[in-house]
Amino acid sequence: MDRPVVSVDAYAGYKGEETPRSFTIDGAHLFVNEILERWYTESHSCFRIRASDRQRYVLRYHLDEGVWELVMQERP
Repeated sequence: MDRPVVSVDAYAGYKGEETPRSFTIDGAHLFVNEILERWYTESHSCFRIRASDRQRYVLRYHLDEGVWELVMQERP
C-alpha cells in the first residue's frame, strides 16, 4: 500500500531540530494546531500532531536524508 505524498513546512529551532508547522497532503494544506507527542530514534524525529482538520497524524522526519513522511492518519 502506497503512502500519500506529504510536503511539510517546518521550523528549525535553536538546536536545529525540525518541527512541523504545516503540511500538504492530497492537495489539502493543513496547519499543525498542536504537537501531542514527539519522540526520537537514532535516525528519525517523530511527531503525533493534531491538525487544523481536527484529525491526528504521525509525521516522521528522516534526520540523515532530510525527508518527511506521513506514517499514520488517525481518523475519528
